[in-house]
Amino acid sequence: MSEIKVPAMGESITEGTVSRWMVKEGDTVNQGDVLLELETDKVNIEISAEESGVLEKIIRQEGETVEIGETIGTLSAGAGGGSTPAASEPATSESKSASAPAPGAPVAPATAVAAPPEPSDSIKTASPSARKLARERGIELDQVQSKDPIGRVYQDDVKSHGSQPSTPAAPPAAKAPASAPSAPAASGTTFSKPVERQRMSRRRATIAKRLVEAQQTAAMLTTFNEVDMTAIMDVRKRRKDKFKEKHDINLGFMSFFTKAVVGALKKFPTINAEIDGEDVVLKKFYDIGIAVSAKEGLVVPVVRDADRLGFAEIERSIADLASKARSNTLALSDLQGGTFTITNGGTFGSLLSTPILNTPQVGILGMHKIQLRPVAIDAERMENRPMMYIALSYDHRIIDGSEAVRFLVTVKELLEDPESLLIEG
Repeated sequence: MSEIKVPAMGESITEGTVSRWMVKEGDTVNQGDVLLELETDKVNIEISAEESGVLEKIIRQEGETVEIGETIGTLSAGAGGGSTPAASEPATSESKSASAPAPGAPVAPATAVAAPPEPSDSIKTASPSARKLARERGIELDQVQSKDPIGRVYQDDVKSHGSQPSTPAAPPAAKAPASAPSAPAASGTTFSKPVERQRMSRRRATIAKRLVEAQQTAAMLTTFNEVDMTAIMDVRKRRKDKFKEKHDINLGFMSFFTKAVVGALKKFPTINAEIDGEDVVLKKFYDIGIAVSAKEGLVVPVVRDADRLGFAEIERSIADLASKARSNTLALSDLQGGTFTITNGGTFGSLLSTPILNTPQVGILGMHKIQLRPVAIDAERMENRPMMYIALSYDHRIIDGSEAVRFLVTVKELLEDPESLLIEG
């Protein structure tokens, strides 16, 4: 018998969520067959069978949080011998008998029947996220009431336990079933009108956590400017057909902005840095993150060595990364190590916004919708020009306001004179 373990998935990923099992207990699988899909905060990963055999037991169910190296199932070697199906059937019938009485809250013995397959240690019957939260709050897991039919403790159970003032008292365990019915009310707000409650995906939950962390840990400010897009739009109009014919890719705005950002970062290197303790790490390379909206939430794949790429190479890299993001096929290497980020809210019609830092980066440029606005050309003449507001959010801990303003002015000047991008970018 071999164990199915959660593989290492990159330096910044320590846990994931079982998204779905592709096979059932008792199914015969061949080496290389996909057993399950694991959802992480960055990418979804398929876990395959390392040998042929029969899936003997699924230890971690869909929706459960698992840690790197944790055993999530067992596989018996061989092509499906006679003993394996027989071994799996008692487990199946046992789980059915355990789950049948679960709707009746007072039937405590039913939980005891299901307990023998589990280790007796209460820590073993809790999810990793529940164990972590309990350690942080100094809560003993055997005091936490579980709303799960088989008694497994989840993160919400620990949160509910911590919010109840009477929990420190540890009289008889017999009182536990009596308090169980009131636990669901403590886990969330109750509504008198119809609602639909959806669990956050791991990526959405991680995005939420990191955005809050960025605001709490960085001294974030935003400065604004506007760009006259006339010259860029003229270049695109004149060159787009030949560009497409030669390079088989459209000439978009992102290549211009990427080149302008690289040129400005070379002039203001602190904005291409990060804070490491009391040190400032100035990066001598330009890996530019491009924010892409995908089904599961925003991801920021990275265009490597953007300073060494031509317009066509940048456009091709961005198109390729965006396609992979939307098909959920990004690799971890596509997402790691960016030095500065560009996000384009203009694709959704945003006229102005304050982008949040993609930590540990200390700068992010926000693009917005191009809109015709009257512009004073000189003291006597007004013209309607295609204008775009741009925003730079930055970490004021190491970037002064004057430096941020001059960086944004440099980006503006480079964009309004596209030929300079060939030299400066």
